[in-house]
Amino acid sequence: MTINEETLNLQLDLSKPLYEQILHQIRYALARKDLELGAKLPSVRELAQQLRVNPNTVMRAYQELNRDELIETRRGQGTFITTKPQKIQHIRDNLATEAVNSFIDTMQELGMSRQTALSLLEEGEW
Repeated sequence: MTINEETLNLQLDLSKPLYEQILHQIRYALARKDLELGAKLPSVRELAQQLRVNPNTVMRAYQELNRDELIETRRGQGTFITTKPQKIQHIRDNLATEAVNSFIDTMQELGMSRQTALSLLEEGEW
C-alpha cells in the first residue's frame, strides 16, 4: 500500500500543526503495517499536492521521520520506508505505551479504581 488520502486521514485540527498530523498518521500507518518495509514514498511535492498542503509541511514531517530512521532518502531514487523491522516495532511499542498511559490518565480522571479499569479492559472486545 502507498501513502495517499486514504492512508493519511488528515483532519483540520487547529490544536496541532499539520506536519505533526502527517507525522502521526504515517507512524500509525507503519505501526498498523499499512505500509510495507522498503516501500517508496511519494516525493514531497507529490504528497503535498495529494494532501493539499504546503510542500514545506510535508518536508518537515519527512525530516522528522528521517531523524527517527523510519524513512531514508536515496539520492536520485526517492524516499523509502525503512527496511529495519526493529524500527517499526519501536514505533509500535511507543504508540502502545502512549495509548496505555492515556487510558490510565482517563481512568484516573474519572475516579476509577485500578481493578475497575482492569475489569473494563478484560470485558472489552479485541
